[in-house]
Amino acid sequence: MTRSTRTSVPGVPTVPSARSRLAATACEIGLRPLNNAVPMNAPGVWFARKLIATIMATAGPAPRGTAVTQVRSGTVRGEWVRAPGVDFGPRAIYYIHGSGYVVCSARTHRGLAAQLSRRTGLPVFLTDYRLAPEHRFPAAADDVEAGYRWLLDRGIAAHDLAIAGDSAGGHLALDLLLENGRHNRPQPAAVVMFSPLLDLTLGLAAEQERRQRDPVISARAASRLPHAYTRGLPADAPRLRLRVPPGMALPPMLIQAGGAEMLSADARHLHEMVRTVGGPCELEIWPGQVHVFQALPLLVPEADRALRRAAEFLCTALISHTVTEKVS
Repeated sequence: MTRSTRTSVPGVPTVPSARSRLAATACEIGLRPLNNAVPMNAPGVWFARKLIATIMATAGPAPRGTAVTQVRSGTVRGEWVRAPGVDFGPRAIYYIHGSGYVVCSARTHRGLAAQLSRRTGLPVFLTDYRLAPEHRFPAAADDVEAGYRWLLDRGIAAHDLAIAGDSAGGHLALDLLLENGRHNRPQPAAVVMFSPLLDLTLGLAAEQERRQRDPVISARAASRLPHAYTRGLPADAPRLRLRVPPGMALPPMLIQAGGAEMLSADARHLHEMVRTVGGPCELEIWPGQVHVFQALPLLVPEADRALRRAAEFLCTALISHTVTEKVS
């Protein structure tokens, strides 16, 4: 675990809090069997979407007074989320939500976006990309790329834009960075990923689960979600199995993952891959935490500290870019 991220926020704890241990146990008893049993048919997808929406709204609601502005511009769908007192300005955060490509939305992640807005003082554009199984590859990736271009076209400079994402949103964020490199588009100032999914086959997760059981869902059950997006395509197809080529310019990255989740393996693999090609990347594994615990501040106290560390990382990178621009 790397702890060299420059921040004034207290570091990653060495042991989980009592509330976090209780939350993981509750997930193990109640949520994991339910998630493993939900079928990937139309009623099952409907139920899964309702379930995650309820969990997110209960354990991570948006602060009172949060401003939400819906966006419908061509193929771009999403919403601007601003915590109380946050105005529009030259800088912003582009948030790419997770879902396994199937179950979440801009609405489910509004609370998490609002918390990031509150801690950074920046507006957050939360993309609402198309979901599987209704829309298969490359619908989500195309929508995320369109959202990034839309932000640049409306006058936000790339060095004034940071990206954050969780779970499958981490895969989409990395794909966006790679597409930026291929098309010579400017990269954002920084990227934060919460529990990123890298291996869409869940092979890395399955290896991790053989060592430690994930309290939320099994690797086998979880693999059905991205499969609904990639069905009919080989696992190593371009833009599905992502590889960072040597020499590609990447922005500073911070990866946070929970120590109790199987996607900690994906987080470690992504960190190693970026560092191997010389990219700037920091990794934090938070002991005992479940998948995307940052979205559950009313459930686990570590969520607040992790979000504050992520917010300071993003703000520091944005400020550094501004200073560099003025000096040059």
